[in-house]
Amino acid sequence: MGYQSKQIFVNLPVKDLNRSIDFFSKLGFDFNPQFTDENATCMIIGENIYAMLLIEPFFKGFIKTEIADATKSTEVLVGLSAASREEVDELIRKVQAAGGKAYDPVDHGFMYSCSFQDLDGHIWELIYMDESAVQG
Repeated sequence: MGYQSKQIFVNLPVKDLNRSIDFFSKLGFDFNPQFTDENATCMIIGENIYAMLLIEPFFKGFIKTEIADATKSTEVLVGLSAASREEVDELIRKVQAAGGKAYDPVDHGFMYSCSFQDLDGHIWELIYMDESAVQG
């Protein structure tokens, strides 16, 4: 059998850590204080799924290239599953209230999604898929 990871850590550069923590807190995310200091925080997305938000100078210490300006180019799409269409819409309302930019939802019948841009320009996609509609 091939490689199987036990956890996923998505590392994202941010300009202002406290501003990012405030934004994602308003969306309902929690943070692990054990992995939070003035340089970084560990945002808990789900069981064994985390986003490490690192201030840009600290993030730069892990890479040999330049940090992408996510407001001008897309370096990654982070997709998160949702339990329902309503959950997608509710989180998008929270995004807008917290100062993020929401895109128009996309409805494929069996799949409903909506993307948003966080305060640093990273794009997150919320996806609800009706499993009964895709089973053969």
